[in-house]
Amino acid sequence: MGRSHILLTQQQLPLPPAGVFPFFADASNLERITPPELQFHIITPGPIRMQVGTLIEYRLRLFGVPFAWLTRISHWDPPHCFVDEQLLGPYRQWVHTHHFQPHAEGTLMIDRVVYQLPFFPLGELALPLVRRQLKRIFSFRRQTIAQLLAAPAKRQVATGEAKGRK
Repeated sequence: MGRSHILLTQQQLPLPPAGVFPFFADASNLERITPPELQFHIITPGPIRMQVGTLIEYRLRLFGVPFAWLTRISHWDPPHCFVDEQLLGPYRQWVHTHHFQPHAEGTLMIDRVVYQLPFFPLGELALPLVRRQLKRIFSFRRQTIAQLLAAPAKRQVATGEAKGRK
């Protein structure tokens, strides 16, 4: 057994869900939105066709320790939601649900991660350190996603391609 913890983040993006979802449907973008010091690399040959049952293998470093990570897409509902679950990796459990909801200014993206640390109950001693690391990782993701997904809209306005301009 173990103790479950939840990480919940939200981010508003200036595109509709149908414009946001393809970015996350491309597994290679995960490398782009992960902090470089984690040395995160996808091992599964691309392009990766995302659907229920898709397996994706990664390599990364957490706290300087190398890990293999294998996830499976367990739910796939474009452009609304998908779920990836760790099959092999540093956590006892990792279930990451990605929701994309229409919002007045585009999309409200909600990430919900249910995770358990390994080696219960001793592993719980690392919880403050793990929470701090996850907060930093998701903060980096938030900033990078905002830059990457805001860039097309800014380029359209700058080149006069925005709706209503010719």
